[in-house]
Amino acid sequence: MANLKVTIAGIEFDAKFEDAAPKTVAAFRKQLPYTSKVVHVRWSGEGVWVPLGDEDFGLGYENHTSYPAPGHFILYPGGISETEILLAYGGVHFASKLGQLAGNHFMTLTSNLDKLAAIGPKVLWEGAQEIRIEEI
Repeated sequence: MANLKVTIAGIEFDAKFEDAAPKTVAAFRKQLPYTSKVVHVRWSGEGVWVPLGDEDFGLGYENHTSYPAPGHFILYPGGISETEILLAYGGVHFASKLGQLAGNHFMTLTSNLDKLAAIGPKVLWEGAQEIRIEEI
């Protein structure tokens, strides 16, 4: 499994892809290196997300959850709500204004988890922050 580096708001984390989501990993890997901005979630609790509008990764559900743990990245492939990537930094019950959703758990942070909780308040009070995901 490839080693990944995730940088959010200047904080670096190591990460790994999840074997249980091979199609989602393959689709996301084509986007690497991935650069965008994260904003704070509206409905889901303690998480940040990258809204992707109607972007179509050609995916269905695999290794999906509505309750990602801190450090888990999920990709919602679209349908009821817009396509998005969500990172839990605390307690999350993944949802939209239309109700509960499930996203594909495809990547997990593996280092500096003690720094993860600082990202949420920074994004909430200072606005959108840069995110970069790259293979190393």
